[in-house]
This record gives sequence, structure tokens and C-alpha cells, in this order.
Amino acid sequence: MKPDYQKKEIPVGSIRRYLEPGPIVLVSSARDGRRNIMTMGWHTVMEFSPSLFGCVISAGNYSFDMIRYSGECVINLPATELTDEVIGIGNSTGADTDKFQKFGLTAEKADKVNAPLIRECYANFECILHDDALVDQYNFFIWEVVRAQVANSPQYPQTLHYTGDGVFMISGKTINRRDQFLPEML
Repeated sequence: MKPDYQKKEIPVGSIRRYLEPGPIVLVSSARDGRRNIMTMGWHTVMEFSPSLFGCVISAGNYSFDMIRYSGECVINLPATELTDEVIGIGNSTGADTDKFQKFGLTAEKADKVNAPLIRECYANFECILHDDALVDQYNFFIWEVVRAQVANSPQYPQTLHYTGDGVFMISGKTINRRDQFLPEML
């Protein structure tokens, strides 16, 4: 039986906690001998080939100029084991803190970009700036993922999803419906 939900009206400013599609990521960047990590709760996959990824980075964020002018970053996917680090990184600034050192994370050399990978993250996606047409007006970056690495296991890690007001959800049970998809959709 399909649900028959009773609904209540909410402020339109609250919709993101219901529409947030992806897991929290840690964005690492480097420029002119500086490096930083920022927590990001909103992003979107835009295309499969080339692999395009879109996100908003506030111009007030310490990472903004590093990312804007280097034209590269690494999108690192933490699993729930890094929850405290994710929150700490999001609540501090790289202007006066080496977040790798403060949060005990290991910066590793990437193959295709100068921004560092975070070893403790489940996956690392090296990105180069694909399109900056919306950066000046909306702080919206479109990245091309040029190298991707993921851990061998688990196949489906538990990831964090931010719902607003300091509340997170953890990815839950995985269901598989591959047999219902056409081969060209896989």
C-alpha cells in the first residue's frame, strides 16, 4: 500500500533539509604553499561523461580564493567514523588553523591536481575547474572529476547527510533494484 501522508506547511527556507541529495564531503585545496579543508553539505552531479560535479562555495569561505584561483580541488568522501572531524572542520577556519594537523588527518599527494587527498576518507575525487561562468554571480563552480579513488570495502559506506540545525542523518539500509533497470541505464 502506498503512503497517504498528512502534510503541514513549513517555511520555504527549510526545504533543503528535505531535498539534500548527497553526503557531506570534505573539500581540500592548496595554493601558494597554503592548504585547507572545508566541509560541504550541498553539491550535485551534473553529467556522467565527462564527470561533472557542481557546488556552491561562499566567497566568504577561506577556501574560496584558493579554489577559485587554483582552479582545482579534491572532493573527499568521509564515512561516519569521521563525524567529529567533519563537524570540527566545518566550525573552524583555515585562516588561522592547519586543519590537517588539528584534526589528525593525513594529506596525500594527488596525481592530477596540486590539492591534497585526505587519506582517511573513503573516496577521493580529483577535480579541475570545468566552467566558472556562474562563479562571479552565484559562487557556483562546475568541476570535472579527472581521477577517482574509492576504498575496496565496504561496498556501501555509511555517510553523513546534513539536514540543518546541527542535525545529521546517516545513510541507511541499501536496497538493490538493478533487475528493474534497462541495460543502457546501468
